[in-house]
Amino acid sequence: MTDISVSDFRHPRRYVRLDTILRLRWLAALGQLAAIFVVVQGLEYDMAIIPCVTIIGLSAALNLVLQTLFNPVHRLEAVSAAALLALNIIELAGLLYCTGGLQNPFSFLFLAPVLISATALPTNYTIALGVLAGTCTSVLAFFHLPLPWDTADPLVLPQIYLLGVWFSIMTAIGVTSLYAFQVTEEARKLSDALAATELVLTREQHLTQIDGLAAAAAHELGTPLATIFLISRELVKSVDKNPELAGDLRTMAEQAQRCREILSKITQLNSSGAPFDRMRISQLIEESVSPHRDFGVSIKVRIAVSTAPEPVGMRNPAILYGVGNILENAVDFAREQVEVNAWWNADAIVLSISDDGPGIPPDLLKRIGEPYLSRRRNTEDGPRRGLGLGVFIARTLLERTGAKVTFSNRIFPDHGAVVQIAWPREAFETAGQLMEVD
Repeated sequence: MTDISVSDFRHPRRYVRLDTILRLRWLAALGQLAAIFVVVQGLEYDMAIIPCVTIIGLSAALNLVLQTLFNPVHRLEAVSAAALLALNIIELAGLLYCTGGLQNPFSFLFLAPVLISATALPTNYTIALGVLAGTCTSVLAFFHLPLPWDTADPLVLPQIYLLGVWFSIMTAIGVTSLYAFQVTEEARKLSDALAATELVLTREQHLTQIDGLAAAAAHELGTPLATIFLISRELVKSVDKNPELAGDLRTMAEQAQRCREILSKITQLNSSGAPFDRMRISQLIEESVSPHRDFGVSIKVRIAVSTAPEPVGMRNPAILYGVGNILENAVDFAREQVEVNAWWNADAIVLSISDDGPGIPPDLLKRIGEPYLSRRRNTEDGPRRGLGLGVFIARTLLERTGAKVTFSNRIFPDHGAVVQIAWPREAFETAGQLMEVD
């Protein structure tokens, strides 16, 4: 079984492209200029144009400096990206201060930097940006210049309405940021888990290819070694007058024969060592079970008698790894015994693996098979640690071969977990061929 350590699949450090933030900043600057133009020229309202244009100009100047100093594809460290997003919040707060504070409908734009942080930056930076946005919102509720409006008919909003705006902005910052963070984190975990799945399958296929290469090399080397053996034996007969040379030739013949015997053992490996041999379902079960015997847990294999011939499929690393991993988990949690039952007919193949352990907790039963979901029992060496990727990888690989994997518990008074793997017979018998095409 391929072992996956915690360090192999830690979440990678999060980076944000400078070009992404600069595009957002340019979009914000153009939108702000357009809003000012509409208010001043279109609606003919009086507002503090110079302070607003100054803030937008400084923002644009910073964008130009960053574009000049750095490559657009440059990836920012989390702290640098958070600093630019914080600057966006401060710039927006300055513009809102000059244009009515929370009375300005654009005050909801405080959400944008926090949401970007929730999807791309670590949690602590998102919390800091949320606090900064909330602080700016609270200050603008009390300190701001008047909202540009018709001086003949000024708009006066009641305080209760402004309180509602403040509360809605604060709630939106918290709720939407949390939602965005959870969705992004789940997607990131799933992506990492799928990467682990691909790595496991690649390793299994690589090992299988090595077996095939060894068998092919043994076959090819057999012919020249046989030639060397025959020539050396003939030379021994013709140099009887030179005992030393005859001894060396006999030694060479013996060593050539020894090499032939070693290579013959490689070429005579059973079908489990050849990548393109077909294997019966009983052979698949035995190959999956054999590494887990002699660990203090009895493994009983029962194969039901059927009128249909025994299914035969190509040797498939995905199936071997998936079944083996589920067996490993069953042995790990079993108290005394693991049962492997198999039966088939002309249309389907069913493999059931059960143990007499504590079973799957009810709160995990519906979620079993998700990545990063693990609840290992303690051992003599301390609590077991893992990423919870094993069952996810096994389920993903088996489902790729057309299998349906279901998890359940034994019916009371029995206890333990039951994993059932069911293939359409045609899918099982062609799974290896499909993998080769892929």
